[in-house]
Amino acid sequence: MKAIETKGLTKFYGKHRGIENVDLCVEEGEIFGFIGPNGAGKSTTIRTLLGLIKKSGGEAKVLGMDIEADKEKILQNVGYLPSEASFYSGMRVHEVLELSAKLRKKDCRDEAKRLSERLELDLNRKVGELSLGNRKKVGIVAAMQHKPRLYILDEPTSGLDPLIQREFFNILKERNEEGATVFLSSHVLSEIGRYCMRAGILKDGKLIKEESVDRLTASGVKRVTLHNASGLPQIDGLKDVADNGAVKSFLYSGPAEQLIAALSKVHFEDITLTDPDIEDVFMHYYAKDGE
Repeated sequence: MKAIETKGLTKFYGKHRGIENVDLCVEEGEIFGFIGPNGAGKSTTIRTLLGLIKKSGGEAKVLGMDIEADKEKILQNVGYLPSEASFYSGMRVHEVLELSAKLRKKDCRDEAKRLSERLELDLNRKVGELSLGNRKKVGIVAAMQHKPRLYILDEPTSGLDPLIQREFFNILKERNEEGATVFLSSHVLSEIGRYCMRAGILKDGKLIKEESVDRLTASGVKRVTLHNASGLPQIDGLKDVADNGAVKSFLYSGPAEQLIAALSKVHFEDITLTDPDIEDVFMHYYAKDGE
């Protein structure tokens, strides 16, 4: 069974595009990365999948259930973390978590305590006294304490310090090893490259690429770095150009012969060709017109 499956999923806000004709497939048991900058449509996709906003067209299923007809059943089996979570400021953290658990008719106190200890979250503090990072921790625990089948996480690490980010991903990997599916929306590309099995790239409300992370980073694009170079080669297809004096770097996708011919006209002392990381791949696809 697919954890998430959409066909032509579309959402317009009046005349304004949210997402358009999104065909997405997330396999059960995988960690899937959803990539795109602010405004690309990531949050709109997530809110539509969860039935928080009504789709304009297309079809979508979550855990084999229709997002409109089976909305309540879906929400019972999903742990959702919005990019910006709001809570009652006068409540203490443990009260917020207990309320979240009661809405699901579950007793999650033991698991909430374990997660809070690992994330260094004080259960007795009032929500209104918390920093941005600690409010994010409250949202994470609320999304994870009931051990759902599917986690849908929208920018989960914003505001967290590096050590807590690492512990969060340790917890996430443990849940995945237990069989849970993770749908991770992020613009922190290093997170996608490090933790995800597959990824989809969203641009202007459309899914322009869906592939395994390994294949994305083996897409034929190369990172070329010239050391002590007098200039850059005059050649079409250069992306993400960085000129730091004697060291010049760019992405190249095209015939090797064309690159060699262009490089023969530039003086440099050394050259490095490497496979791109996920950041480079993202820049390559995002810079291409018409994708």
